[in-house]
Amino acid sequence: MYYVGLDVHMRKTSVCILDDNGKRVKQFEVRGPRREVIPRLMELDGPFAVCFEASCGYGYLHGLLWKIAKRVVVAHPGQLRLIFRSKRKNDRLDAEKLAKLLFLGEVPTVYVPSANVRAWRALIEYRSRLIAKRTRTKNTLRALLRGLGIEVPAKLGLWTKLGRTWLASLQFDNELHTLQRDMLLDELLMFNDQIRRLERQLHVYSQHNPAIILLRSIPGVGPRTSEAIAAYIDDPDRFHSSKSIGGYLGLVPSQDQSGSVNRLGHITREGPATVRRLLTEAAWQAVRRSPRVRAYFERIAKGAPDRRKIALVATAHYLARVMLAMLKRGEFWQEELTMAA
Repeated sequence: MYYVGLDVHMRKTSVCILDDNGKRVKQFEVRGPRREVIPRLMELDGPFAVCFEASCGYGYLHGLLWKIAKRVVVAHPGQLRLIFRSKRKNDRLDAEKLAKLLFLGEVPTVYVPSANVRAWRALIEYRSRLIAKRTRTKNTLRALLRGLGIEVPAKLGLWTKLGRTWLASLQFDNELHTLQRDMLLDELLMFNDQIRRLERQLHVYSQHNPAIILLRSIPGVGPRTSEAIAAYIDDPDRFHSSKSIGGYLGLVPSQDQSGSVNRLGHITREGPATVRRLLTEAAWQAVRRSPRVRAYFERIAKGAPDRRKIALVATAHYLARVMLAMLKRGEFWQEELTMAA
């Protein structure tokens, strides 16, 4: 059995190979795209396990390696930095360290979803970027109006069809402002069309997903939040407890403890930021719509205005734990039963 460590880059890959005794038997570098390492590994005269660090496009390489390797392990880059802190670092050393961790069975791993789930996640992330671009376009239009001293009529929805018609009808003294207004309106229409097309595809892909049907039974949780949670959790059984979902989504506080001193800071913000944002928005809606969630929020807030943000994050963390438990048990949200209990 060989143990192979790969330090993968776009145009070259460093390879380190250990034998059954953990002794280095071969080390070399493969020039070219990542897939070029496959024929070199196929030259090994026995079964092998391989380890590489998660980076952009790691799922593609994982799929290629599974066809030829006995075991493929993808290492968590953040936790690797905590394990190996060295003043001497290069690609050859990194590959050797990965091979040694694999030999010892101490690799901090990441979960690798299927190709369909990776594509699903990518589309969710792309929608989030489109929303951000549309928001910037709207803010630029508002800034243009403020800079020219133009007030928007109070009862006019600026982004409705009527509001866009009003924007298009404005007459400016400077033709440069007119050009900017016209191009911004074109951008806004383009982003609206792209988002509608993307959301239609997301709806078709996920409308019969049982996990999304379960999650949408929670008051305030809509299709976008439920599909993001379902896509990133994927397999609920990979979380050993409901509490572990908070660390995965970056909703737990950072901690610095030494002896009797225990300092808790801001949340870690690790994991998918898109899911964290959608979950926080859903928490606001759930506070308004669910007595159970509102009671939890108020218990954390303690009636203090400066604790409302803390309470909102805690409520989002609470919702994440509840969602994971629902997916594990296959149960719908039960408001009255839980309140009575």
